[in-house]
Amino acid sequence: MLAALAVVAARLDPPPPPVAGNARASDGDSFRLGDDRVRLLGLDAPELAQQCDAEDGGQWPCGRAARDRMAALLSSGPVDCRPEDNDQYGRLLAYCTAGGRDLGAVMVSEGLAISSGSYWSEEADARAARRGIWAGGFDTPRSWRDDHPRPQGAWGFLSAIGL
Repeated sequence: MLAALAVVAARLDPPPPPVAGNARASDGDSFRLGDDRVRLLGLDAPELAQQCDAEDGGQWPCGRAARDRMAALLSSGPVDCRPEDNDQYGRLLAYCTAGGRDLGAVMVSEGLAISSGSYWSEEADARAARRGIWAGGFDTPRSWRDDHPRPQGAWGFLSAIGL
């Protein structure tokens, strides 16, 4: 009964309207589009501070590399997003394109994000070609977040500014 009510409620609550414009990367799977914060659906990119294992056994800043690639993609032209919902942080959850390219598909196919529901063939291709994070070892972004929780409250603010 509750499930049926949830389905009906979801159908009655329309998704947010499309948004478009110039965007600025926050990390490998989220960005600012004007006043809106957007989180891409269907993928999960390494966290900004995350390191991944390189093929040669060293480490590389995969989180920063993902953010830098997202920034380059966003600079290719106006971004068009189809939001489907909002998350608990108030971000739009959306599928987006820039320069005619699906941002999620590019990030996953280049091995700078993993699929979380929409880009399985792109992930399989990246894995087979050992692109990006697939060239060495890595923690999934979810595992990395679980192992590196952000401090909350005033302590989180103080640690973020280096005090």
